[in-house]
Amino acid sequence: MIAALVSLSTFFSTLFGGLFALRHSKRLHLIMGFTAGVLVGLVAFDLLPEIFAQVHEQNINSVLPMLALVGGFLLFHIAEKSMLIHRGDTEEYTDHKHPTVGLLSALALSGHSFLDGVGIGLGFQVNAAVGVVVAIAVVAHDFSDGLNTVTLMLVNRNTRRRAFTLLLVDAAAPVLGALSTLLFTIPAAWLPIYLGFFAGFLLYIGASDILPEAHSERSTPTTLLLTVLGATFAFLVTRFV
Repeated sequence: MIAALVSLSTFFSTLFGGLFALRHSKRLHLIMGFTAGVLVGLVAFDLLPEIFAQVHEQNINSVLPMLALVGGFLLFHIAEKSMLIHRGDTEEYTDHKHPTVGLLSALALSGHSFLDGVGIGLGFQVNAAVGVVVAIAVVAHDFSDGLNTVTLMLVNRNTRRRAFTLLLVDAAAPVLGALSTLLFTIPAAWLPIYLGFFAGFLLYIGASDILPEAHSERSTPTTLLLTVLGATFAFLVTRFV
């Protein structure tokens, strides 16, 4: 139960990030530039180093998590494009923004947030110190998770009310994940594969969705700078937290 109580801090961190995006939706292209940098930075400075560490510790084939990474990237790409092709709307396919795309993206991020909570719970199963360290790391980047959820919803033409609803889902997910560890555990051997799959997903939505959208209407030096600052923020969080 201590893990569940600690995970409540992630709820407020995620919620604050999403509310920030809702309040400043008229400057969404600037937020998206920053968000894209954060996503790519998290892959490079957090997920990939953790994958390499797990591969070394568990002495498993490094090809497996890399296959999961490519699979995550391609699976989301195929799912997104197949959905739009089946709509039979050429104009919509060219401009691939659609509410369902945003919904799928936000739900995928909520799934990751759920597993963040699982990570907190499993950390506390080791000992309290490990659990607290994992919780601090999750809280530090859950602000970006909330921001990403709202951004993906709004940029894909969802209403602000629907974006807020998905924000609440994302904010609650880590708490539910922490509670779930009272019932089961995840085998350590699966962790690198999960991390690889999610890294592929983040690369896709960061580089193929959010970053192009940030520059779709106007590409400015400020947007470029914010992308660099987003990657720098991810680097600082992963190094010092």
